[in-house]
Amino acid sequence: LLRLHRVAIGYDEKAILEQVSFSLLPGERIGLLGSNGQGKSTLIKLLAGELQAMRGEHQTAKELSIGYFAQHQLEQLHPESSPLQHLQMLDPTLEEKAGRQFLGGFNFHGDMALEPVAPLSGGEKARLVLAMIVYQKPNLLLLDEPTNHLDLEMRHALTVALQSFEGAMVLVSHDRHLLRTVCDSLLLVAHGSVTPFDGDLEQYANWLLEQRSDEAVGASNNDAESRATSRKDERKARAETRKQLQPLRNRVKTVERQLEKLHALQHQLDEKLADSTLYDAGKSEQLQQLTKERHHTIQQIEELEERWMEASEALEDGSNS
Repeated sequence: LLRLHRVAIGYDEKAILEQVSFSLLPGERIGLLGSNGQGKSTLIKLLAGELQAMRGEHQTAKELSIGYFAQHQLEQLHPESSPLQHLQMLDPTLEEKAGRQFLGGFNFHGDMALEPVAPLSGGEKARLVLAMIVYQKPNLLLLDEPTNHLDLEMRHALTVALQSFEGAMVLVSHDRHLLRTVCDSLLLVAHGSVTPFDGDLEQYANWLLEQRSDEAVGASNNDAESRATSRKDERKARAETRKQLQPLRNRVKTVERQLEKLHALQHQLDEKLADSTLYDAGKSEQLQQLTKERHHTIQQIEELEERWMEASEALEDGSNS
């Protein structure tokens, strides 16, 4: 669908990313990893055509059709127009009944599909933008933090929708559950370059911790040199850095252990629910109990995913709390 070869990307003649080279094949699903400010959104903007390459080759297939979601698009909605009218701007032939039925899949029910979007919440506006993108049936989705403002129910609905999407996808998200369930490969955007990340998201969390630790120790070393401090001061600075990072390390490890247990429990419940005899007459109570238990387990998993995401964001922002 597209190919980048030794591309430089940036603003005002200043490159943020250099020597970017990769190809995107039909159906390929890539998650972009990296700390805030490293260039993930900049890369997405290039792929979406909102930025031009400063250097290098950026080739796209003739049949490429892009659906692009970013937070700034929420501000580009027409406040006085309804969700249905937004769809009809894309497709003037769309009839009201079909449009309302489509919007119902994005939780715009009843009169909500016909009322102005001005008073909608951030999450509702995000749902509308996503609905408009999906309606156009692109073969490449570019999603920059699509779950911001969405509640857990809509996050789950988006995850299911993206799992069934047959086209290619490039995703930026702090939502670990979304990344794990919809992406087949990962790219790391860091230190001015874009490289394949061969590990999983747990290994990425460890990589973040190591990066933060190295940066903190490096800063301590620089300060030590400038003030000609002693080795004793350097050791003290290192110990202080480890002490400050330890709560985050502990938080991540604790949440990951809990998630591992819950995923194992979900797997056991799925195996039980796959037993065809469970659906025989007289077993409705057992089926109901297992279904309820599975639903509760998934809720717990989603809550823990939120905690992991918060810890990761705190780490990326340099928080030591």
